[in-house]
Formats: sequence, C-alpha cells, structure tokens
Amino acid sequence: MNVEPSWDFYRSFLTVLQQGSLSAAARELGLTQPTIGRHVDALELAIGAELFTRSPNGLLPTDAALALKPYAETLAATTAALLRTASGQRDHVAGTVRISASEVIAVEVLPGILGPLQEIYPELQIELSASDTIEDLVNRAADIAVRMAEPQQGALVVRRIGDIPLGFHAHRRYLERYGIPQTLADLANHRLIGFDRQTAYVRMVMKRYAVPGIEFVFRSDSNLAQLSAIRAGVGIGICQTGLARENPDLVHILPKAFSIPLGTWVAMHESLKSSPRCRATFDVLVRGLQDYHRYSTSA
Repeated sequence: MNVEPSWDFYRSFLTVLQQGSLSAAARELGLTQPTIGRHVDALELAIGAELFTRSPNGLLPTDAALALKPYAETLAATTAALLRTASGQRDHVAGTVRISASEVIAVEVLPGILGPLQEIYPELQIELSASDTIEDLVNRAADIAVRMAEPQQGALVVRRIGDIPLGFHAHRRYLERYGIPQTLADLANHRLIGFDRQTAYVRMVMKRYAVPGIEFVFRSDSNLAQLSAIRAGVGIGICQTGLARENPDLVHILPKAFSIPLGTWVAMHESLKSSPRCRATFDVLVRGLQDYHRYSTSA
C-alpha cells in the first residue's frame, strides 16, 4: 500500500528549492542538515524521481522539482491559512491575521495603523507581507490585502479607499544645488530617480504624465529604495504626497502639471467576515487608510 508523503517532506523540499542548499534550508526551518536530507530522499523515493542535482553553485532543481514546486507552494499557503484559522476560533479578537500590502504602504503607513489595534487587542498577532506581488486571497495566501489595483477575483469583500496622489518630489538640499524645474521639459536637465526596467506600466506613466526621453540617473526596482533616494537628496523622484508631507525638507515639484492617481482598495475573502480577528483588522485598515487618503489629498 502506498504511503502518502508527510507534509514535512514537502516543506523541506520547498525550503531547499528556495534556499538552494540543505544547510541553508536547515537553518531556515530550525532542523539539522541530515534531517532535511532524509526528508528530500524520502520524497524522491515516494515519487520515484530525482529532485536535485549537485553543482558548484549548490543544489539545482530537476524538471520534476520544478513541476512539484507550485503544488508545494499551495500546500504551504494552505497549511499557513489553516493554522491562522485555528488560532482565531474564539469569540474575541485573537489569533493571527496575515496582511499583504505593497512595500511602501506596508513599511510607511500600516505600522501606524496596526500598532494601536494590537494595543486594543493584545492577543492579536499580525503577519505583514511587504511585497508588490499580488497575493491570492481566494486561496488564502493572505487573509487581507491592501491593493493598488482593483481586485478582480470573486468571493471577496472589497472597500475602495480612493486615489492616493503621487507626484514629483525632491529634497531642499538637491533643489538648492540644481534649482527648481518650472516645466516638465525642464526635468530633462535634472537628476531623476526611477525604475531600472522599462515595464509596460513605467512606459505608460512616462508617456501619459511626463515628457518622452527622460532618463533616470538613479534606478531601482524597489519603490522603497526610490523613496529613500528622494529623502537623501539624490534627485527628483515620484512618491506619495502624503508621505512627502511628513518631511518638511521634501518639496512637491510641479504639482499642477503632474499627478498620478494611485487607486487603493482593501480586500479579504468573504468567508472571513464572521472571523472576529479578520473583521476587526479589516475595519481598522479601512478607517486608517481613509484617514491617510484624506491627509494625502487635503490642500
């Protein structure tokens, strides 16, 4: 009779796949390297295929490993959701809530909203995934998401926050040295901060809101790194006006000529409406982000 492989085997396999070696996977999971090796060996025996080959750069996944990867990731997400759900099966607000949000919102905005919530509910635990990758709410990769693109999946509870404005900003130190641009065309003579890859979104923004041919002298695929560069006086870059307002040394450049509306939504799976911990977290996120939106758009 075939024996179903233990979930521990899949977890070890997925961690080796992510970390690239048995030793790194062992450190990540808090296990010994021989234990990780036994788990991988047992899974290979169960499926009848080799999962990794050794190379000077570590363990390389085989085609069989790459085929198993999405299923192992689904198992990991489902297991995490199961544990979060089990932790919150009480009448009061307690247990774990996993929130997905963009880098900038997660780092710059949400801690100020979620910190007071945990003071009210000390048994509430927050997992905050700071990534610009959209996590799947239907399959419970996260319980609640703050998204900058309108959710298209069904079976979701969605609240629209509004459009958070983005604009060009620069530190006073930079402007004292290089001057303040008076038109969008003047930006061609300034040090601009932007993305390192011309994605479809970046091309659309540059075509719709700015002048063609602009080149970035400081490039990063991280919005947080761009924001940090603006604050450091590296050059002129795009950031949320609400964040810039908190720093008196940041100046809004060409506010009447350039503004990008960043649509913002809060969403969770409709099955979580009856969960006290998720409902409380969802409601406070909506209220807190609405306050942030009003602050960002006020004159």
